Amino acid sequence: MQPHSYVALVTVAALLVYVWMGVRVGRARAQSGVAAPAMTGDPILERHIRVQANTLEWLPIFLAGLWLFAIYWNDLIAAGLGVVWIVGRILYAVGYVADPKKREAGFMIQMAASALLLLGAAGRILWTLAIVGA
Repeated sequence: MQPHSYVALVTVAALLVYVWMGVRVGRARAQSGVAAPAMTGDPILERHIRVQANTLEWLPIFLAGLWLFAIYWNDLIAAGLGVVWIVGRILYAVGYVADPKKREAGFMIQMAASALLLLGAAGRILWTLAIVGA
């Protein structure tokens, strides 16, 4: 059985990036003076919140694809695509907070990595079912 150590490390790294985004929301709250539970009132705070929320929306898609790809294809390739996803999310976060128009490159990178992982896994699962029949 393959241990999937590389994918496990990428999973931890992705979750740490998400924690980093949460810390940035907290800092933006402190700098703006907008106390929880308020979500609006300062454009920079709102961008940080949107970055964190959008990342949370993509995490299930990414993590499911990452692990299924590792199981049905290859741990190292899955981990590499996972690193690409992480880089895309960081670029998205930094770009979006600086100027919402600068979020597209990071978003497209992470979306492409997610699609490769998820669709690659689905394709291999379907192929396995067709060949093996179970």
